[in-house]
Amino acid sequence: MRKNNQVYVISLIIVIGFSLLGIVSPKRFGNIANNVFSFLTEKFGWFYLIAMFFFVVFVLILALSKYGKIKLGDDDSKPEYSYISWFAMLFSAGMGIGLVFWGVAEPLNHFLSPVGLDAGTQEAANFSILSSFIHWGIHPWAAYTVIAMPLAYMQFRKKKPALISSIFIPILGEERVKGPIGKFIDILAIFATVSGVATSLGLGVLQINGGLNYLFGVPINNLTQIIIIVTVTVLFMISAITGLNKGILILSNANIILAAILMVLTLLLGPTLAIVNMFTNSIGAFLSGFVRESFLINSFSENNWLGTWRIFYWAWWIAWAPFVGSFIARISKGRTIKEFILGVSLVPALGSFLWFAIFGTTAMNLGTEIAAEAVQVTETAFFVVMEHIPFGSIISFVTILLLSTFFITSADSATFVLGMMSRNGSLYPKTRIKVTWGAIQSIMAFALMFSGGLKALQTSSIVAAFPFAMVMIIGAFSFLKALRKEDIKE
Repeated sequence: MRKNNQVYVISLIIVIGFSLLGIVSPKRFGNIANNVFSFLTEKFGWFYLIAMFFFVVFVLILALSKYGKIKLGDDDSKPEYSYISWFAMLFSAGMGIGLVFWGVAEPLNHFLSPVGLDAGTQEAANFSILSSFIHWGIHPWAAYTVIAMPLAYMQFRKKKPALISSIFIPILGEERVKGPIGKFIDILAIFATVSGVATSLGLGVLQINGGLNYLFGVPINNLTQIIIIVTVTVLFMISAITGLNKGILILSNANIILAAILMVLTLLLGPTLAIVNMFTNSIGAFLSGFVRESFLINSFSENNWLGTWRIFYWAWWIAWAPFVGSFIARISKGRTIKEFILGVSLVPALGSFLWFAIFGTTAMNLGTEIAAEAVQVTETAFFVVMEHIPFGSIISFVTILLLSTFFITSADSATFVLGMMSRNGSLYPKTRIKVTWGAIQSIMAFALMFSGGLKALQTSSIVAAFPFAMVMIIGAFSFLKALRKEDIKE
C-alpha cells in the first residue's frame, strides 16, 4: 500500500465494513450503536454541554482579541468569493437538508411534549421555538468554526496540507502528524463525514418522496426512492465534476434564493403577526437564557429529553464538524479571523432563527390536532402543515426543489471534502476520487435505507464524535499556540 494511499484505502475498508454490518444485520448494528450512545449520553452528557459551550466562548473571545486581524492566508490575500456566495455555500454545507427536514417537525414535537409544561399552550410554544433556536443557532456553527478556522489558517497561511491532522502541527510537530496519530485523526474525520452525509441523503430521499406523494400522488415505495436517489446522484456527480466554482457555487446560490422565497411566502401567507411576535420573543429568550440553556442538565433525575434532543444534537454537530469545517475552510481564504468567526457563527445562526420562527410558528398556529397528525411521520410533517395554508401546494413544490438542491450541494460538498481528506489534503482532488466517494455515499444511503440501518449509521457516527470532541478541544489549543507566534502589529 503506497504511503499516500493509506488513509484513503483504510477509510474505504472501514466505511464499507460498517455499511455491510448495517445492511446484513441492521437490528444488531442498531442495538450496539444505541447502547453505546445511551451510555455516552447518560454518563457524559455534561461533557457534550461543556465542550459545546467552550467552542462558543473560544471563537467569540478570539474574534474580539488582537488575533482577530490576522488573515487566513498571506497578508495581501483577498477572499475568493463574495459575501453572499460565501454565506450561501457554508450554509448549504452546514445545515442543508436538516433545516427542511426538522423546520416544522422539531418545533411541533416540543410543542406537543414540552418539558414541565402543558402541551399546546403559549408557554409550550415559547419553549418549542427557544429550544429550536438553541439547537440550530450559534452552538453548531461555533463547533464548525473550531475546525474550519485553524484548518484554513494552516492550509492558506502556513501552506500545510488541507487535512484535519494539520491543525495539530503546532503541538505535535510535522513528523508526528504524518505518522499514525495524524492518520488516525484523518480516518476518524472521513468516517464521521461519510456516515453523517449518507444519513442526511437517506433522510432527504424519504422527504422528497413524501412531498411528491402529497403533491402528485407519487407512491412511497422502494422503486420511487431508487429513482430519486439515482437521479440526484447523477446530478451531484455532474456538479462534482464541474468543480467548486461552478457546480457547488451555482447550486448554493440557488439554495439561498429558494429558501428566501419559501420564507417570504410562508411569512406573508401564514400568521404574519404571530410569526413576528414569536421571533422577537424568542430572540429575547435566547439572549437572556443562553448560558442557562447551555449548561441545563438534571442532577438527580433522568435526562430523557436532553439525551433525545440537545445532547443528541451536540454529538451530531460534532460528527459533522470535520466535513463542514473542511469545506468552510476551503472557501474562506483571505478572510480575517474576526470576519471569519462573525460570518460563520452569527450570520447562519440568524438564518436558522428566521427559518424556525416562520415555519414553527405557522405549524403551531394550526393547533394541536394538526400538529399531532403532522409529527406522526417526520419526513412528511412539513407537507401536512402546508396543506392548511393558502397556496400551500406552491410552497410544497418550492420545498421539493429546495430539498433537491440541498441534497445535491450536501453530497457534492462532501465528495469534494472527502477527496481532499483522502488525497493528502489536495485542494483540487481528482474527479476519479470524488466520483468514488460520491458513489459510496449514495450506495450506503440506498442500502441502509432499505435495510433499516440508516438510523443505526447515524447513531454510530455520533458515537465516533465522542473522541472527536476531545480532538477538537486539543485542536483549539494547538491553534492558539500557533497564533502566539504571529508578529502582530498594534
